[in-house]
Amino acid sequence: MKKNINRHIKRSLFALKNYFVFFILISFVITCCMLLFLRSANLDSAQIEKSAKLTFFNVLFLSLLCTVIDGIRRKLTVEKPVKKILEATEKLTQGDFSVRIKNDRPYERMNEFDAIIENFNKMAEELSGIETLRSDFIANVSHELKTPLASIRNYAILLSAPALSESEREDYAKAISDSAGRLSDLITNILKLNKLENQQIYPQAKKYNLGEQLRECILSFEKEWEAKNIEIDCDIDDIEVYADAELLSIVWNNLISNAIKFSDDGGYVGVSLKPDRDFISVKVSDRGCGMSPEVGKHIFEKFYQGDKSHASVGNGLGLSLVRRVVDIVGADISVESVRGVGSTFTVRIYNNNIS
Repeated sequence: MKKNINRHIKRSLFALKNYFVFFILISFVITCCMLLFLRSANLDSAQIEKSAKLTFFNVLFLSLLCTVIDGIRRKLTVEKPVKKILEATEKLTQGDFSVRIKNDRPYERMNEFDAIIENFNKMAEELSGIETLRSDFIANVSHELKTPLASIRNYAILLSAPALSESEREDYAKAISDSAGRLSDLITNILKLNKLENQQIYPQAKKYNLGEQLRECILSFEKEWEAKNIEIDCDIDDIEVYADAELLSIVWNNLISNAIKFSDDGGYVGVSLKPDRDFISVKVSDRGCGMSPEVGKHIFEKFYQGDKSHASVGNGLGLSLVRRVVDIVGADISVESVRGVGSTFTVRIYNNNIS
């Protein structure tokens, strides 16, 4: 296919078709000029015949000269950049996303082909990034799916042993149930994140009490914070907002869940909702393990888990969901954290969402 395309676009400096075009054009122009000249000149037939032959050969030579000049112009200004673009697109279609077209022309002398080359390079760079993300995503999903599936398989094998006590059977069944729950949560989060990133979920804004929503989210984790004897400190005002309650619940559930998850037994989790001049702020704090500044730079990336010791209780998608939701509803999120001291996540909802 590539050879066929190149064969069609390559042109000779002495292309017969171009030569005939220039010959007809020059002949027409010179013939018109000669007719106008002869009408005003007093020449005999012999002189006219001699001049006609000379003119014909001049037309042949001028046509050849114009054809060569036009061919050189095409080679330099059209065929050369087109050939580079075709070769690059061929590599791109074969999966080589590292391909770039070199362009040394100064910005002030750029033409349409240079603009196409610049756009091609940008497209190739974007595709390269997308391909890297896709590969990383597949690798991470495969790894995350493999862990609970292996756990389910191993405990299922243990359950098949005939000499199990009732307590062992219950423990193994619970382990299978927990792994299945993790697997279900992972798939649910992947589907949610995919819909959010592909803009298949649109905010359905309505007026509601944000303070009441936060209190309900905290109470939904009562079993978890009571099991770890965590102190819950709430400083929540009743503030009505005009936003998508379902989307924002994803934010509060993930932030509160993480605060409890990464707190030690007897720890502390604080949730506050306060108005400001241009926005309202929701803060979720804990006195858990905290994180380093380097880890803090990456926590909103998919599948990123800075604290590997807690890798068994998460899949690195929760904060990616939070970031995407915050972007969709037009809010802002920031984090302050000190390793060994704790973390504070702050979500700011601006006044255009406050009723």
